[in-house]
Amino acid sequence: MKIRAQALLFDNDGTLVSSLASVDRCWARWAGEYGITEEFGRVELHGRPAVEIVAELLPAQMVPEALARIETLEVEDVPNGGVHLLPGTKDFLDSLPADRWAVVTSATRRLAEARLDAVGILPKTMVTADDITRGKPDPEPYLLAARELGVDPAHCVVFEDAPAGLQSGRAAGMTTVALATTHQAHELDADLVVADLSALSALVTDGGMEISVRR
Repeated sequence: MKIRAQALLFDNDGTLVSSLASVDRCWARWAGEYGITEEFGRVELHGRPAVEIVAELLPAQMVPEALARIETLEVEDVPNGGVHLLPGTKDFLDSLPADRWAVVTSATRRLAEARLDAVGILPKTMVTADDITRGKPDPEPYLLAARELGVDPAHCVVFEDAPAGLQSGRAAGMTTVALATTHQAHELDADLVVADLSALSALVTDGGMEISVRR
């Protein structure tokens, strides 16, 4: 199978890097600090903006301070082995023109930059929770990234590991590639499902890029 595109849009955590252990560690500490460990255990964390999670768990007047607290915990945890590259990430990104791909993350810009800087990824274009009003699964994050790259959404490919992110990409009218790094393959609804980016290669052509599954 080959997928042709003019721009590639990547989720970050679970797609390019893994910080799942850090996320679990920091959010568990955060929930303990706010005395909501039981309620926290029923909340879906992955692939959602922190502001949505915090607003679901705490009264509105507490959200700004609590949001700042979880961001600080996660940023401070980065040097403690809080992030590492997933298989294939570096080789795949290195094969792409810098102006033809973007990172589209539910994290804040401060946190996303801390994690990416720690593993040596420097995207020219990045859409974060600070840039949008509606997070994944709404299409807004991916539509904004396509607009910033100047590419028709129909010619973009989204790379995601989470159902909410894949739903966002589909709603934006984009081709979707799912990476089975945090969910089982059967849980992921996408045009193509692979283990991780090491399963893929990218060929840059005059017309854009051609994504293929490695033999």
